[in-house]
Amino acid sequence: MTASSNFSDLIQTWPPVRVREVIASRASDDVLRALNASGNFDAFNLAALVSPAAEPFLERLARCSANWTRQRFGSAVQFFVPLYVSNYCCNGCRYCGFNRDTANSVRRALSLDEAVVEAECLADQGFAQLLLVSGEDRKNTPPKYFADLARRIRQRFASIQVEIYSLSFDEYKLLAAAGVDGVTMFQESYNPAVYADYHLSGPKRDYANRLDSIERAARSGMTFLGLGSLLGINDWREEIFYLGLHTDYLQKRYWRSAVSISFPRMRPAHGGEPAAHPVADTELVQLMCALRIQLPDVIMTLSTRESPGFREQLVKLAVTKMSAGAKTTPGGYTDATSAEAQFEVADKRPLREVAAAIAAAGFDPVMKDWDRSYDPS
Repeated sequence: MTASSNFSDLIQTWPPVRVREVIASRASDDVLRALNASGNFDAFNLAALVSPAAEPFLERLARCSANWTRQRFGSAVQFFVPLYVSNYCCNGCRYCGFNRDTANSVRRALSLDEAVVEAECLADQGFAQLLLVSGEDRKNTPPKYFADLARRIRQRFASIQVEIYSLSFDEYKLLAAAGVDGVTMFQESYNPAVYADYHLSGPKRDYANRLDSIERAARSGMTFLGLGSLLGINDWREEIFYLGLHTDYLQKRYWRSAVSISFPRMRPAHGGEPAAHPVADTELVQLMCALRIQLPDVIMTLSTRESPGFREQLVKLAVTKMSAGAKTTPGGYTDATSAEAQFEVADKRPLREVAAAIAAAGFDPVMKDWDRSYDPS
């Protein structure tokens, strides 16, 4: 990897046809070899662990994954909460409840004052890590909106992160200076053809720009980088291979930043399509364990897309961070809004109930594990 290279260059050496061929060619011996070499990333070993050949070894994958998770993270499980500030969007994405072309969608964008009220409500519930979320909506929620909001609420939260549209390097710098310390940017699909098929219009259609966004964020000073693929729009084995490749690249190149992987399975959404490639529970376990075995230091994040009970089981294997009490509508925490949700949540329990369930399973619910003592503001 040369000094000028980026992940866009690296991924060119792994076209989808090659990825599929490598995964399909893995055998039992390759799986055993990967298990024996756990803890060190190797693309071919990851291919073995996500391959059909690894299915008979699922219990071994689970034990190995659990061991690495406890060794690296102990019993701590961090909590965060998303705050949706706008469901306006200028993209036409086939799977999303915010799709601009969906008829009869009720749209809403929170004013700064309304967003502050929502944030204060969440802080009062005990949340210390906040994720600001919006559709691709530069008119109602431009970058300055998020910078101004972060300045107004930063003293109530240990961490403020964003999951919004792609920004320029200077725009990420603007947010970092205002107190935003992390960016989540799901590629949705690393397969360019699949990506084009699902992103029919709008700025998000630019595959290369989205792929490069997380590196612009890393260079701007963000200390948390979140990745993910939307599980259900493409073959999960292919997508998880690319996620592992991307995570390993970021961990090595931007080692000052923590990297997280999320695992969003498609959920029902107003106007959204059903999953073309559904991911079963056992497949979700396999892919998460495969990534943990290959990337023992990565944060693994699970949202309220997954059901109660199943979420607690995944904590035992690989998950180290989760959301709770999430609303996917703008204003959903303080107002009985009729605005359209991005998707339906499966775990509707409030923070206190989820934290109690995690504690009952033998783990330590953590709202924050650092302070802003280094921050002179």
